[in-house]
Amino acid sequence: MNNPIRHSPWLLLAGLLALGVALTALAGVTLPLIILAIIFMVMAHEFGHYITAKRSGMLVTDFFVGFGPVLWSKQIGETRYGVRALLLGGYVKVPGMTWRDTVDPAIESRTYRQASFARKVIFASAGSFMHVVMALILVWASLLFIGQSSPSHVDITGFALWDGHSQTAAQQAGLRAGDRIISIDAQTITSPTMLTNLIHASAGRALTIRVARGSSQFNVSVTPQDGRGLTSGGAPIATGKVPVGYLGIALGEQIVPVGVASAIPNGLHIVGSTITAAIKAIGHVFSPSMFASLFHQVASPSAANLIQNEQQRPQSIVGVVRIATQAADAGWAPLLGVLMMVNIFIGVLNMMPLLPLDGGYVAIATYERLRSRKGRRYQFDLAKLNVLTIGFIGVLLVLFACTLYLDIAHPMVNPFK
Repeated sequence: MNNPIRHSPWLLLAGLLALGVALTALAGVTLPLIILAIIFMVMAHEFGHYITAKRSGMLVTDFFVGFGPVLWSKQIGETRYGVRALLLGGYVKVPGMTWRDTVDPAIESRTYRQASFARKVIFASAGSFMHVVMALILVWASLLFIGQSSPSHVDITGFALWDGHSQTAAQQAGLRAGDRIISIDAQTITSPTMLTNLIHASAGRALTIRVARGSSQFNVSVTPQDGRGLTSGGAPIATGKVPVGYLGIALGEQIVPVGVASAIPNGLHIVGSTITAAIKAIGHVFSPSMFASLFHQVASPSAANLIQNEQQRPQSIVGVVRIATQAADAGWAPLLGVLMMVNIFIGVLNMMPLLPLDGGYVAIATYERLRSRKGRRYQFDLAKLNVLTIGFIGVLLVLFACTLYLDIAHPMVNPFK
């Protein structure tokens, strides 16, 4: 799409990405791979515009990887393909994005402005649609090749530290990290909450726990200790008049394989719920209360330090790259989850009905369609929105500047530790 204002969010994203490379001091090959993944997302977005323009009969004059001086280009048919010096994204050029653009009459019929309402909407929405497609692919890959956490598969992930005890009750009974608890006294465990409640209610009473370790299963007898008589770090584990049983274990849900038949609906559900959450989150990000909070954090280091531990602020590209790298260190499942959420967030943000975002072009095309009458096609003048567009770009710049500063000066704690 050839409107220079429309590309400003992507140019800003590219600039912040370059700054993120310089400022995010992370070693190894993980960081370059994350950066390439984000660039690929941007190019896939532009490819969505490219392919729908081609399929709908619009003229695509340019499809370039990168910005700046041309390093290489080749004319193939009516489109010039090429690579520019700054590999920070890409762009697609289609003539006639506004009614004021000067276009050769010979190609007027193939401009964006002459396309039907349906073709305009599909073309403008194609970039965000590509983000949804990429999110679905990432989710399905995670479900099929890694699996999904199951609340009915409860694992022991670690053990507590009790003052004056070298081992907890669970360790004394021979339980190990990685063991799966199948049942307690013949009651099948279906969730970590169920297991915790059973243990809390059984202080001083021997329990028979069915355990799965690898390919074998066996029973273990263990007696929960009354937390009122235990301390950790000098503080009592439990208080009150009623005994509360503890085994001294940390619990987690086991990752179980997901078949193709289940992966498809599960993936659709995950992406759908993430889109809903992203819509709510974006509404909160652009609320006056969020901007007030960001200004307060920028002005007050103590406030920023408090928020950084609560994971309650939007993040710049620096923060996104950092979290994606931390997710990669934690494993493939967290990394694919982060990349999925980044795709959804960018896709939803891009469909906001404001220029220079793609959603702004969808909104204008819809307005023109509603105002048009049989035999008379209404033509909206984008210049009327210049003040609103510049104001929105200003809001984006303030948001990116605040989040960039906070991500550099007060980075969020690693959510995967």
